[in-house]
Amino acid sequence: MFRSYLRLVLFALGLLLGVQVPGFIDDYAKRVDAHRIEARQALQGFRDTARRFFDGDLDALVAHYRASPDPVMRSDADSVATLVARDALLEREWQAMQGPWYWRAWHLASAADPALLAETRAAYRYQVLLAPEAIAWALACGLFLALVVESVVSLIGLVLGGGRRRPARQAWR
Repeated sequence: MFRSYLRLVLFALGLLLGVQVPGFIDDYAKRVDAHRIEARQALQGFRDTARRFFDGDLDALVAHYRASPDPVMRSDADSVATLVARDALLEREWQAMQGPWYWRAWHLASAADPALLAETRAAYRYQVLLAPEAIAWALACGLFLALVVESVVSLIGLVLGGGRRRPARQAWR
């Protein structure tokens, strides 16, 4: 009986964990988009200058700033280069978050920007979404967690018990 309740608790825990996945993915995507818009706005003046003098090439603008004899311009070159790199990073992250749910999940698990991921994790508030993808994640995580834990416990029981099963008790006659 205890084992059955343990299975139910593990399944419920898996459900609660799994239902968080789509919400976290959505929060990360929104954070990336907000930062991307902010980076675009910060670069707008430099984009206008690059468009007027360098056919829109921001790298040429940075190279021009770096080649300047003025130390202020050289210092600004590093600032603009940082903004350009940040804009490119955010654009790549945004593109990665535009695919299907499994691409977004894989990107978050394997290649997400660590700083944005930490920022999202710090600001994330647990939520229960009742969207179809949240329900699917919840069921999959619940089943997986219950299966893994029960398999590990059964394996430990086999190892410690030497593979022997206790004889079944005979029913009362």
